Amino acid sequence: MTIRVFLADDHAVLRDGLRLILESQPDIRVVGEAADGREAVRQVRELPPDVAILDITMANLNGIEAAGQIAKHCPAVKVIILSMHSSAEYVHRALRAGARGYLLKESVGREVILAVRRVVAGQRYLSERLSADLLADAAFRSDGVPGVPTLEQLSPREREVMQLLVEGRSGKEIAEALDISPKTVDTYRSRLMEKLGVDNLPALVQFAVRNGVIAPGK
Repeated sequence: MTIRVFLADDHAVLRDGLRLILESQPDIRVVGEAADGREAVRQVRELPPDVAILDITMANLNGIEAAGQIAKHCPAVKVIILSMHSSAEYVHRALRAGARGYLLKESVGREVILAVRRVVAGQRYLSERLSADLLADAAFRSDGVPGVPTLEQLSPREREVMQLLVEGRSGKEIAEALDISPKTVDTYRSRLMEKLGVDNLPALVQFAVRNGVIAPGK
């Protein structure tokens, strides 16, 4: 059986490298690529592949939110998150979104083939650097710290609107991207900022960077 893999990362060089590694195996084939999360979800729903490897930080829709949408619409697709972050918070969020694997970019060359085979076999795969202690910490923190805003306080749609806001999109652009009205965008913006306890865009950007929604400097 050929394992069909989809790649999503905003760096073409990394996608090319992953493709070379994966297709060095006679039973693995890369069937599609995307540079942003929203396009990744669209293509995965059309294909669908056996495995989708998603960068955690992508424009329009980050990898964790994309994983959640894929899990909802294509539950048979096994998602592997590709990330620079090794903290418990990121791992926990990825697994809660429905990802079956979590790979650190620093070790992806050695581990990506193993990760693909493991998730296809119905197992989870976490990079070797992610210890049992880290996972225990992730479970401990699942309810968050009292009084500290978390992404889990927001609905999936509010998180989508937040990402587009902090990427600098106008209300009209967000409305077109999500197929909703500008007035509805304003409602989501007010609601999410109230939930997070922020009252301006710079503070919202800082929250998004701290929580891995966007990369610093984007």
